Formats: sequence, C-alpha cells, structure tokens
Amino acid sequence: MKKEEGIRYKFKSIADAHRIFGLPAPRHPLISMVKGAPANIEAMRGPHVLNFYKIAYKETVGGKLRYGQHYYDFDGGGLLFAAPNQILGSVSDESLAACSSYTLLIHPDFLLGYPLAKKMKEYGFFSYAADETLHLSDEERETVLSLMKMIETELNSRIDDFSQDVVIAQVELLFTFANRFYKRQFLTRKAVHSDLLQRMEELLNGYFNDEMLLRKGVPTVAYLATQLNVSPSYLSDMLRSLTGQNAQQHIHDKLIEKAKEMLSVTSLSVSEVAYALGFEYAQSFSKLFKNKTQQSPLAFRQQFN
Repeated sequence: MKKEEGIRYKFKSIADAHRIFGLPAPRHPLISMVKGAPANIEAMRGPHVLNFYKIAYKETVGGKLRYGQHYYDFDGGGLLFAAPNQILGSVSDESLAACSSYTLLIHPDFLLGYPLAKKMKEYGFFSYAADETLHLSDEERETVLSLMKMIETELNSRIDDFSQDVVIAQVELLFTFANRFYKRQFLTRKAVHSDLLQRMEELLNGYFNDEMLLRKGVPTVAYLATQLNVSPSYLSDMLRSLTGQNAQQHIHDKLIEKAKEMLSVTSLSVSEVAYALGFEYAQSFSKLFKNKTQQSPLAFRQQFN
C-alpha cells in the first residue's frame, strides 16, 4: 500500500476520534453516539481508519464519500456500516455536507462476553462497499431513527448493572432490522440485480470459454466481485436473494456444467479434465463433482459409453 494510501488519521480509540473531530469526550470509552456534524469537519476531508465499528445514518446529501476501495455518490439518505480497519473519508468539498444525523461508534471490546461479539462477523453488511449502502423507506427511516434515539438516551442515562445489557440488546435489534431492510432492498431493486446476475453469467461464460481456467485457475468470488464493481459479500447476498445460491455455488455450478460437457464429448481422462478446469488436484475436482451430482466423474462418463 502506497503510504497507507494517503491515510490522514488512524483512530485507535473512540476517545481519539472524539478529540480529532472536536467532540466532547465520550461518556463511555468503548461506545458513543454522535448526533449531527462534528465541530472539526475538516478532519473528514482526508482518508482515515477506525479501530471500531461505525454505523451512520445520513440524510439527503451530495458529493462523494470514500469507503474502502470505492467512491459513493450520495443522492439520498441511507444507513452505512463500517467494520474496524476499513478506510473511510471524504474526497471532495461537497462531501463535507455528507454528515451523519446519527453516528454510532462501537469498539469490539464493548461486545466481549456477549453472543453479539461472534455474531458481528455474520452481518454481511459490514463487508459491503459504500455504493451498497442501505437506502431506507420513510417507514424504515423512522424505525432506524427511533432505535438510534433509544440507544442515545440509554448511553446518556445513569449507568447501572443493566446499562450494557440494554444497549447490547438495542444494538442487536438495530442490526436485525438492517438485515430485514437489506432483504427488502434486494427485492425492490430486483431489476438492477437481475442485470447484475446476467452480467455475472456473461463474465463466467467468457472466463470458461476463453481458456482462462488454464491460465488463472478456478475463478474466485473476489475476482467476480471486482469485475462487477461490487463487494464479495454483497454479490453473494444479492445472488442468494435472487436464486437461493451464493456466488461460490454459482461458480461451482458452472464448473460442473463445463465438466459434464467435457466428460461426455471428449476422451480426456478425469485428471486431464480437472486440469483443464483449473484444478490443481484431480481429487478435489472429483470430490466437488460427486457432491454436486451424487456420482463420480467416471460413473457419469459411463452413461455415454
């Protein structure tokens, strides 16, 4: 990475972020709810990295915001999720207006000892790129903002033995609604996603028919996502909503389709077929083929003899 890709700030703690952005010290060192724009908005101009989770609701705004390896043109409100060590930061003057109405910062240590700590890795939206942000309907917006306000109220209340339990429960409820709303978004944007599915099929067909298997091996989900300008997690979740299968399963189906063609119309050995399909070991190919078809490559070929 060239000079950390120009990273201007690295925030190791929530208190550090509050200080740089000109905010009052957080009431709790491991969790904070920030309402409105920070005092030092200039700190948002350059790329920065957080050592904690960030969940932000943004109203209608304009300009570009950097998130990971992507840039997002905001033209409406939405909910954005960032995991620790993700690159964030505005890249234009207009984007300084893209400030959050509510921003929830959660250090991973706040979740220790709770099932949510492990469950965080299961929320795919923390791996989505910013142009895959959650766009909310008016009703969904009210739900999200009410939960944000509830968390804010609890964090500003007197701390007692139940405070952390209550906040954890509220945060998990927010994530549950986010999951539901993303599922809705996959359905309401079905036309866009169907086009993405068609482009992926064309990409796979070209890959399999252009001898790229021999040169580069079996295509990966990361490769497809890069070619389609989406994140791997979003691609898999989108495909699952449309077809019931994730991206890896789509790749495997295409491999088996090609393998069946080669086994039925060529005299290549199973090992040669495996090699032609980009497998390093014939055993790996045979295992995948049997898992998908319930028969070995040889048994399949015998049907044509």
